[in-house]
Amino acid sequence: MVLAVAAVPIGGTFAAIDAALNTVSAARVEEMVKDGRPGAVELLRILSDRPRYVNLMVLLRILCEIGATVLLAGALVAWIDTALALSITALVMVIVDYVVIGVGPRTLGRQHAYSIALASAYPLRAIGILLVPVSRLLILVGNAITPGKGFRNGPFASEIELRELVDMAQERGVVADDERRMIQSVFELGDTSAREVMVPRTEMVWIERDKSAGQATSLAVLSGHSRIPVIGENVDDILGVVYLKDLVQRTYTSADGGHSVRVDEVMRPAVFVPDSKPLDSLLAEMQRDRKHMAVLVDEYGGVAGLVTIEDVLEEIVGEIADEYDTDEVAPIEELGDDRFRVSSRLPLEDLGELYDVEIDNEEVDTVGGLLSYEIGRVPLPGARVETHGLILVGEGGADARGRVRVSTVLVERVPVPEDDSEEGDND
Repeated sequence: MVLAVAAVPIGGTFAAIDAALNTVSAARVEEMVKDGRPGAVELLRILSDRPRYVNLMVLLRILCEIGATVLLAGALVAWIDTALALSITALVMVIVDYVVIGVGPRTLGRQHAYSIALASAYPLRAIGILLVPVSRLLILVGNAITPGKGFRNGPFASEIELRELVDMAQERGVVADDERRMIQSVFELGDTSAREVMVPRTEMVWIERDKSAGQATSLAVLSGHSRIPVIGENVDDILGVVYLKDLVQRTYTSADGGHSVRVDEVMRPAVFVPDSKPLDSLLAEMQRDRKHMAVLVDEYGGVAGLVTIEDVLEEIVGEIADEYDTDEVAPIEELGDDRFRVSSRLPLEDLGELYDVEIDNEEVDTVGGLLSYEIGRVPLPGARVETHGLILVGEGGADARGRVRVSTVLVERVPVPEDDSEEGDND
């Protein structure tokens, strides 16, 4: 009985250390190392292999819980009836495990994470050296009997747990709702492809290689873009990117306003990446190479669109607008009488939800794409089609380069013909 009682607080200690290790920040511990805090150096070494030590704490906590249960059952069986002893053991240990080993120590571990982690750093290092073979063996056994691919360091301290902690922090008021969305967006970067945030090929602003620097400067001013792709024979033949800063330097000092300088003399090399590249990898690559624009290439080698570092950052922090951005038309505008004006880039799934219809088309993804697919050519304002029980009418005008294009689409249901099969008998 004494051993059973002693095992409970020991198990609670391991639970508190587990919670503390999952809470502490490596950056803050590095500051503690600079300040000379006792145990900070050892704690930093532990954090460099955090999953391994978390696994050990989980293992030792479970050993204490099971050990206390077995010892308590053995003590009670010697005194009272076996069935009653096992029932009392189950009831007592459920309460003790939940309160004394579970909730209490974990709460303390999160509230005093750095104090507990620093105090336990040296014992943890010793335990890690002694029991690491046992921990590794148990992880191998667990991965062997688990269907699918296992975890090299065990299924602890995973991304899922961290995301759940963020949600809990938001529910308790520790983290604001917009901060929670931002943190969750960071986790989702790896699951989002560049194609999902790109500027489509049809909306790209480009300039031919034989145009002058003066013409490129005028285009940059009219379009509001400071980086413009330079093409050769067609849009799939992108040769480089011309920067507004380079254009201004060449045209400002030029007597003819840069008309004697060709664009291909000023352009810089373009960066090409597959459109399936995850955003987290793309962002890291852009930061490393100091490039703010990348051209996306599809599986067939054609240009799918382009993406800027601003597009990637907007996936984390939300829409970024500067002094020159104009307010865009809302993606969905209700006009009444079951009629809507929608953006040509509205996904087909959203259009289907508006009218409770299933729009199954594997060739296109947007309303503008559906309009183009149905008429078999590039749509112009005024183009009208009937599909999936809906009437689509293109709207738009000329863009910054003078090209006429569809920017919004009027949508309404196809009128149901009146049932005139029954005629009145009184004429």
